[in-house]
Amino acid sequence: MTSLSPALSGIRSHGVKARSYVALTKPRIIELLLVTTVPTMFVAKGGVPSVRLIALTLLGGALAAGGANAMNMVADRDIDRVMHRTRHRPLVTGEVTPTAALVFAIALEVWAFAELWAWVNLLSAVLALSATLFYVFVYTLWLKRTSSQNIVIGGAAGAVPVLVGWSAVTGTLSWAPVVLFAIIFIWTPPHFWALAIRYRDDYREAGIPMLPAVATIERTAVEIIAYTAALVAVTLVLTPVAHMGVLYTLSAAVLGALFLVSAVRLYRDRTPRAAIALFRYSITYLTLLFIAMAADVLVRLH
Repeated sequence: MTSLSPALSGIRSHGVKARSYVALTKPRIIELLLVTTVPTMFVAKGGVPSVRLIALTLLGGALAAGGANAMNMVADRDIDRVMHRTRHRPLVTGEVTPTAALVFAIALEVWAFAELWAWVNLLSAVLALSATLFYVFVYTLWLKRTSSQNIVIGGAAGAVPVLVGWSAVTGTLSWAPVVLFAIIFIWTPPHFWALAIRYRDDYREAGIPMLPAVATIERTAVEIIAYTAALVAVTLVLTPVAHMGVLYTLSAAVLGALFLVSAVRLYRDRTPRAAIALFRYSITYLTLLFIAMAADVLVRLH
């Protein structure tokens, strides 16, 4: 048994290291990005895209997003060390060195660009790379530490995957993907501000001017209501622009109404508990909205 101990210890060590590198990519964020990509491809196709194209687009998108997230962790390791929510990230605990993380991130980006260019198309590859550059240089290195509007502008990076999905199918862009981009762009502030209310003390301690850290919960809730109202309007604009049907339109209206109700509840309660409830619903909202898009396309095929 003793002779096996070093081998078992080595396997365990490699497992921990592998999990640390996976953690650098922020898998849960990638999942949400990919949830929006596939339905977008259904809408762009007006039907069901090939499984191969979906798989290759998702692979490239996941690699690009993972690389961007890893670069974000490298740049924000000083902040992550201060904030309670992020103190267990690999670069804070020392499980991965900054140099190794940066090399890993760049490798993912190169792989993503090459894979999308070779197996999808150049436009999709360029769009994915542009999202990474915007996320790292505009949001992470500039806006995040200097402006309370950081997530408003920086959220554009998270909206690019729908453009990648659309261009993967069509090879071009049009007004429909622009509206899809706007949906994610406008959804991001109320989604993230709701979470930031819960962790506003962390942001204050780290010196990050996230809106809930520099404004009252009342002011933040008013902003959330305004963005949510705009979001509902834009989701309904998609109907004529992308020729969506009744299923999507009704789903957008109902889901949007529930989002507004949750936002108003936050304004009335002004508690972290109400904020987290809104944050969780915002994820459900986006997921169901995009599922409704794909379902709408499939229903109208039959």
